[in-house]
Amino acid sequence: MIRQLPRWAWVGGGLLALAAGCINAVGYLCFRHQPVTHLTGTSTELGIAAAHGDLKEIVHWGLTLVSFLVGAMVSGFIVEQRTLQLGRRYGVVLMLESVLLFAATPLIHDAKDVGLYLATAACGLQNAMVSTYSGAALRTTHVSGIFTDLGIYLGQRLRGVNVDMLRIHICVLVASHFIMGAMLGALGYAHVQERVLLVPAVLTGVVGLGYAIYRHFFLQRSDR
Repeated sequence: MIRQLPRWAWVGGGLLALAAGCINAVGYLCFRHQPVTHLTGTSTELGIAAAHGDLKEIVHWGLTLVSFLVGAMVSGFIVEQRTLQLGRRYGVVLMLESVLLFAATPLIHDAKDVGLYLATAACGLQNAMVSTYSGAALRTTHVSGIFTDLGIYLGQRLRGVNVDMLRIHICVLVASHFIMGAMLGALGYAHVQERVLLVPAVLTGVVGLGYAIYRHFFLQRSDR
């Protein structure tokens, strides 16, 4: 599956990981200090809240989980297929992610939980879209699996097992871009606070619109 993905798909994956790192940095630095691009910590927080019987926190963390799930569901509904194909509606998903991030920015600035839910839904959209076209070989909103894969591949190479170097390069690409995105998000937050979310909002919006235009004017014409 990995060898079947074109080079532009890996470039896009790196950019989306960069965007996700920026979004997650804002989640940690804003009023709630929580992750928004993945659900491991969220699930733990939900369990802790349930153990303490804290209904308010149970509702918050539960809505965070549901937001990511709904985003992934919408992405699955829009994209449908599990194979990468230029005719698919990836642009629609990216533009929807952009809209959610634009809407989330002022709400997070005003310390509204709903802003975090919108940002989390945006990440669910993104991760599901990339997982769909890569067959789950590539994740862009969390790096636990990426580092696990990298550890496996490096361990296999130490044992003398032949490992496709492309797999290692992909892991390094996504992990490094996620970290760089978090760094950029933190630097931006220090100057413009939550408005740094406008960077991934614009990035996903421009890429999504560009792809949608390309799909409409070039791909559809070529099929006629």
